[in-house]
Amino acid sequence: MQQPKEDRYTLADAMTWNEDERTELISGLPVMMAPPSRIHQKIVGELFAQIHGYLEGKKCEAYVAPFAVRPFEEDGDRPEDVDTMVEPDITVVCDPKKLDDVGCKGAPDFIAEVLSPSSKRHDRLVKFELYQRAGVLEYWIVDPELRTVQVCVLDGDSYRVAALYTERDIAKVRSLEGCYVDLSKVFE
Repeated sequence: MQQPKEDRYTLADAMTWNEDERTELISGLPVMMAPPSRIHQKIVGELFAQIHGYLEGKKCEAYVAPFAVRPFEEDGDRPEDVDTMVEPDITVVCDPKKLDDVGCKGAPDFIAEVLSPSSKRHDRLVKFELYQRAGVLEYWIVDPELRTVQVCVLDGDSYRVAALYTERDIAKVRSLEGCYVDLSKVFE
């Protein structure tokens, strides 16, 4: 990764970094991401397949990582102005005006993160707070070890836990009316 001469990094810097190195930006600080495990990828793939299949022919679009989400970027911001960029495992965007060639500008409607040993703290604390502050309507924390999905929904300015599903459940995606995920297939 090429290092800029400053202490604060921006989207402009990140766009010059090696694409093979997955790095997120949190308030101007780079966070290197470890390669995901096979189980992680299998869970992400099945979860994405079910959500993507449901969205076929609908206005919302689902994306799988790597997909750049700049949750605080506003119209008129330049890459040099943007200091937060994350790559959620799964992102659903229902407003096509938020999509551009880089990814998603502003808060998506739905995000799912699949925990890895190296990302547990980051996903449960840092990203939880970031997604909540940005206004992401629904955040799923998927735990392969416990085989659970914690569903957090925005209630005013704060997340509340709306459900905790296990591997035997059919999980309701609250931000997508009529969308359900069969977790027995996700954790197969």
